Amino acid sequence: MSDLIQVNSVTKDFSNHRALDNVSINIPKQSIFGLLGPNGAGKTTLIRIINQIIAQDSGEILFDGKKINPKHVERIGYLPEERGLYKKMKVGEQALYLSQLKGVHYNDAKKLLKEWFEKFDLLPWWNNKVETLSKGMQQKVQFIITVLHNPELLIFDEPFSGFDPININLIKDEIIKLKNNGATIIFSTHNMSSVEELCDHIALINKSKKVLEGNIYKIKRSYANQVYQVEMSNLSGSLLNVNDNNFELLNQENKNGITEATIKIKTNANTNDLISKLFNNGTIVGFKEVVPSMDEIFIDTVSRKE
Repeated sequence: MSDLIQVNSVTKDFSNHRALDNVSINIPKQSIFGLLGPNGAGKTTLIRIINQIIAQDSGEILFDGKKINPKHVERIGYLPEERGLYKKMKVGEQALYLSQLKGVHYNDAKKLLKEWFEKFDLLPWWNNKVETLSKGMQQKVQFIITVLHNPELLIFDEPFSGFDPININLIKDEIIKLKNNGATIIFSTHNMSSVEELCDHIALINKSKKVLEGNIYKIKRSYANQVYQVEMSNLSGSLLNVNDNNFELLNQENKNGITEATIKIKTNANTNDLISKLFNNGTIVGFKEVVPSMDEIFIDTVSRKE
């Protein structure tokens, strides 16, 4: 798969602060790409450079193989973390105005907006002023305006902030549909469960430097450390007898007649060896590898770079 966005050795300074330090990232076409990092890491600076709001000091960014320029902004939809609508304008009037600024013809914009507003249960509010809408409803309006012109690249900065669980799922479903219809999505958030659920690839920036990048499945696999969770019934005694040169019992507890244990396989053995040994202790009713979550990987990676 080719890349829609290539960030090549980008550096950006603000006064005495280096926001980005020689950062290179590749964002594949038609993927959901998680741009992650602690507060102040440099994520928003990179997003603003891609949006042509500010310019890098060195390095370059390519959009579909060509050096990015102001004309590419028409092919980008950006939902910033800091939301902002004109409070005194009517909802429909403002949505039409902003959609036309994105290049959508008035008649087309009105038709599309009515469809989106109906889907998001906003149509009854079309003639109301923005200030009468709840925060979540205003965010739904801004999401619609961001995607209405069908951009190739969508950038969502904390898109679920302020939403209840029902509306979070609604927005998630729409993001997946946008990807399936050909969009490339940059997704910046601190919610690692959403990253695991939605993202194909991620890059982690910490203190202005990229410290991790790649396919999310491969990254999680690379952090796996041969630890397995086992559930057993009819256990004859303790599982302490698994401890030897090949295995280490990390934890064991009983729950309603089922023994749950966490066991680490050392370098000289494999899962078949472990299962064979466990057969002598009872009946195996559950067996799965313990793979670190993105939360754990995030914390571990950032902590090691402190």
